[in-house]
Parts: sequence; structure tokens; C-alpha cells
Amino acid sequence: MTLTFLGTGTSTGVPVIGCKCRVCTSKDPRDKRLRTSALLDTKCGTRILFDCGPDFRQQSMDKDFRPFDAILLTHEHYDHVGGLDDLRPYSTFGNQQIYANHLCLKHLRERMPYCFGMKTPSGVPQLELHEAFSGQPFQVNELTILPIEVMHGPLPILGYRIGNFAYITDLKTISNESKSMLHGVETLVLNALRHRPHVTHQTIDEAICLSQELGAKQTYLIHFNHDAPLHAEAEELLPSNVHFAYDGLQIEV
Repeated sequence: MTLTFLGTGTSTGVPVIGCKCRVCTSKDPRDKRLRTSALLDTKCGTRILFDCGPDFRQQSMDKDFRPFDAILLTHEHYDHVGGLDDLRPYSTFGNQQIYANHLCLKHLRERMPYCFGMKTPSGVPQLELHEAFSGQPFQVNELTILPIEVMHGPLPILGYRIGNFAYITDLKTISNESKSMLHGVETLVLNALRHRPHVTHQTIDEAICLSQELGAKQTYLIHFNHDAPLHAEAEELLPSNVHFAYDGLQIEV
């Protein structure tokens, strides 16, 4: 399977509008971060989208225009769902299969009522919602997908495990039960906002510690803000099996 990082930034993106800090003014393209999202393609042709934020249109313009078999939402915050309306062109392939927890689905129905109803008008995204439950796997073509609940501050959200790969963002804390679902993961994608503590997001050091506790062979950090180090400097300080992901990076999982 190939994972493409479509975006690796937090809710503001990087650079932040109006900011002149050294990260926001960096000329290194790896320091330009759209809102966090990723695309998984399998050898069998299955295509999975992780989150669909407000930068989705920009992120998809240079990608093959092919249907998604599933769109896995981690939670309802705007930087993770704000691009769902831009799925309109993809609805020519049929209903878009959206998976999320109960709270996220509730918010989608409230925010986008025009997408649901007995007679959905043409010209809007055709969204078919499926509730996902932590610890209860479901099937998308050849893939078995395991939702795993983690805590984004006080908010329960979902990460997803597919075989030896797991994708988790916006985590702050995780229960022992959820950790047990991640043991044996070889490739781990994990959020790491910055070095300074944050009330609802892991720091870089906390993410590294969790990765080591889980025994992941390779970990790719995402969801940075502009307080995180420059990409070039960070890579020199990280353990050899932990990496700063960046927009456009492709890895085999």
C-alpha cells in the first residue's frame, strides 16, 4: 500500500496568515503545510481518504480523478471535515462512503443538512454515512479497518488501523485498551503539534514516547503548527525511526 500525505499542518496551516516567524517564512517546501489529510492506495486499486479538510480541493487537483472506496473521518473539527462539500465531483462515481463515530456523524448532519434527506438535490455531494465503533472492525474491499478511540482533550475521536499500519491524529491521551489494539503496528502515523505542551494535542516528545511504547518500526509525525521546528533541523534531532512527514511525501506501508 502507498500512503500519500496530502497535508501535515494543524488547523491554521503553515505558514500562518500574517506570521513572519522563521518557520512561516522558510523557503523549504517541506515547511509549507496544508491541513492534515492522507490518501491510501492499494495494489488492488482500493482508495481510502483519511479526513477531508478545507484544503481538499487544492490537495486533489494534481491527483488521479478516481473514486474513493471509503473516507475515514477522525473527528468533526473543521480542519478535518471542511472539504466534504468539495466531494461533489466525486459523487459522479456514486455515493461517498463516510465512516466516523456517532458524534462526528451528528455534527455532519447538522452542518450539511442539504446533503441528506429523502430527495437530495443535484449538485451537492452525495454522502452515505456509516457509524464506526472503536474495536469493531469493518471491511472495505480487501481491507479490514479497525477504528480505535483516542482522546483529543475531552473529545473522543477515532484513529484507524489497517493491517500493520495505523493513522492517528489529534490525540492527546490514549487508554490501555486502545493501546492494545495498536501493538504490532509497524508503520505509525501520529500527531505531534510542537515541543511546548498543549491541552488537546501531543507534543513531539510525547508522540515519540508513545511510538516507542507501541514498538512501531517507523513513525511519521503530522499535524504540526508553526511552533514546531524547521523540517531540516527536526530530522537531525529525531530518533532514526521517527520522521517529520511533509506534504506530498509518499511511503510504502
